[in-house]
Amino acid sequence: MKTTIEEAREKSHENLVSNLQGLLEKNYDAEQGYKEAMVKAENGHLKEYLKVRAALRNRFATELSDVIINLNEKPIESGSATGAVHRTWMNIKDAFSSDSDESILEECIRGEKASVEEYKEVLKENENHFTPEITSLITNQMLEVEKSLDTIKKLEDLM
Repeated sequence: MKTTIEEAREKSHENLVSNLQGLLEKNYDAEQGYKEAMVKAENGHLKEYLKVRAALRNRFATELSDVIINLNEKPIESGSATGAVHRTWMNIKDAFSSDSDESILEECIRGEKASVEEYKEVLKENENHFTPEITSLITNQMLEVEKSLDTIKKLEDLM
């Protein structure tokens, strides 16, 4: 029989892992979205930028996977069904769009805004449960996404 303290630790651990898995899934979705956008982009500089963003999200996923493994848990291995449905919708929207690069940037902005909000929410909900190392990792990833969002907005203004 578990003590109340053991049950609380177990619940805290499950919550921690669940939040990390959620961020991992979102990074898989973002990476795949950037890869698909890269293929559709017409501008060479935009293609390169999207490639770099996909690689960054891959790095984030690897970092989060490593943390989950260090917590003796198995990381998820792919993105969400919701992300796949969204990319399908974007394929349909793209087929009817007259300015594909601008549409791509608009979707990148929307996606990055959602990512920043997700990171903020996870940090807020878990400020007392994460180790300083995990908090630092998640905060740094969020700051990178915020920088990416600023850059994408500037690129959109140039298009």
